[in-house]
Amino acid sequence: MWTIFKSLLAYRGFIYGSVKREFQSKYRNSLLGAAWTVINPLAMIVVYTVIFSQIMRSKLPGVDGTFAYSIYLCAGVLTWGLFLEIVSRAQNTFLEHANLLKKLSFPRICLPIIVVANAMVNFTIVFGLFSIFLLISGNFPGLAYLALFPVIGILVMFAIGLGISLGVLNVFFRDVGQFFGIVIQFWFWLTPIVYPLSILPEKARSLMSYNPIASLMTAFQDILVSSLWPTWQSLLPVTIIAVTLCGLGMHLFRKHVGEMVDEL
Repeated sequence: MWTIFKSLLAYRGFIYGSVKREFQSKYRNSLLGAAWTVINPLAMIVVYTVIFSQIMRSKLPGVDGTFAYSIYLCAGVLTWGLFLEIVSRAQNTFLEHANLLKKLSFPRICLPIIVVANAMVNFTIVFGLFSIFLLISGNFPGLAYLALFPVIGILVMFAIGLGISLGVLNVFFRDVGQFFGIVIQFWFWLTPIVYPLSILPEKARSLMSYNPIASLMTAFQDILVSSLWPTWQSLLPVTIIAVTLCGLGMHLFRKHVGEMVDEL
């Protein structure tokens, strides 16, 4: 682990440059340039808050407030977007950078780190705008907002652990990426993101405990909708799974990193 950390530290310029280039390339040759980093998430937040709070008039059981459902939806959709971006990019990163892996000598672990860094830059922008909306609308959760940081940390660990594991397997078995694309669609709808857990039948709620992401989504929603600190004990299983996935991903990566270059 210390060797990996030293390698990443030595190549921090390469990581920073890669993140910067990818960010800039997204808006190259566009008239508004980097302004789109604000316009796109702002438009999404406006749609969620205006459409769902004013037109649909959706309400959460037991929760009052004009923007209650909108905040509930944003809490789930924005954090799910972070999870999805990390996993999706990580599972394809070795394939996308095949030429780079063959031509240059650098710590291959830099690639997943670049994926996480890019995803966090995008998430920070959109979630920062959402936080400003919470302040302006009088729905800021107060000190409970601080609980978001460890919960996001668990989500990122879970996502990158899963992403690296799938990424290594995807090099040797290309069906892995295709199959996971189908799984992720079902996973979204089997997670309480657009609907509250309380509306499900008792049997479905008990089955939801087997979905590791469900407890994380519930934590985000409790913090942002109800200004409640998460029940840390409920996050213990997903934390253990996240650490296990990170360990598994690193094991697969170390064992097959040489074979991956040949396979690519």
